[in-house]
Amino acid sequence: MTPALEPIRRIAAYAMCAESTGRVLLVRASSRSGTPGVWSLPGGAVDHGEDPNHTVVRETAAETGLSVAVSGLHDVLADMRSLPHRGVTIHTDRLLYRVSVRGGTLCDRVGQPTDLARWHTLEEAGKLLLRPFTARALGLPSGPIDLHPEEAPEFPSFHAVPGPDGLHRAQRFAAYAVATDPDGRVLLTRVADGYPGAGCWHLPGGGTDYGEQPGAALIRELVEETGQRGRLVELIGVASHRDAASLGPEGYPIDWHGVRAFYRVVVDRPAPPVVGDVGGSTSEARWFGPEELEALPPERLTEVTAEAVRAAQVLRPQPARAG
Repeated sequence: MTPALEPIRRIAAYAMCAESTGRVLLVRASSRSGTPGVWSLPGGAVDHGEDPNHTVVRETAAETGLSVAVSGLHDVLADMRSLPHRGVTIHTDRLLYRVSVRGGTLCDRVGQPTDLARWHTLEEAGKLLLRPFTARALGLPSGPIDLHPEEAPEFPSFHAVPGPDGLHRAQRFAAYAVATDPDGRVLLTRVADGYPGAGCWHLPGGGTDYGEQPGAALIRELVEETGQRGRLVELIGVASHRDAASLGPEGYPIDWHGVRAFYRVVVDRPAPPVVGDVGGSTSEARWFGPEELEALPPERLTEVTAEAVRAAQVLRPQPARAG
């Protein structure tokens, strides 16, 4: 039984860094942390407005003394962790990136939340106390290191706090689908009036609930927004966008930072789309054939939609212009 703790959320980015010999880079939590002596991947919280690619480079350098280059996205997962000594329960959306070392010298730290950085073989890592997300990333079993709440606490899907400049700030993690059917059509939703991007076509999906995994959230949102039942195929990428003065139904400007994972989803038995969340941020859902999608002007698509559609390669390559 855990006491009533204040729920908070954060987004964090971590480095999956392996040598050619197979050794992986891990850092040890110090006595200043909630789990002293426990090892994890290097990384940490994404600052407001920061691209997670930059976070993982910055945090790895700070914790290990090594400069790394991001080579790709490995996985996205979420977990809850109770810290009674701090009076909080934390839901963390964790972005795991594959990285390679560019240079630097491995170093220890004194008086910081992590104190050691070391290379370990997988056999050696399997004998360490590992944070559960690290063990999962390495394909190793994990022990009961973290204290979990018995159930997810109540937490608003939208949470803005006053920032240092007087504006409210909101950082939100969301999961979206590049959803296709057997005929190659793509499912899009139209942003309702009163919301940022009103009238533009957007990917189905949205913010994840507290304690919810992004894949499960995406399948839930797909049903709620469009009435379609999809099959998760693969993680395509992560987009990070900041709107320094977004204006939505709250009626006041918000410094908004959205971190969005987008996935390839297949709807094997498509049906006429039906918007279930009437009065919400989605006013319409529609299947687009490849030609219809290509004909949409760029300004009719939200930024994350254009980025995800390109990454998923659902459009035909355009012929090179002569001359």
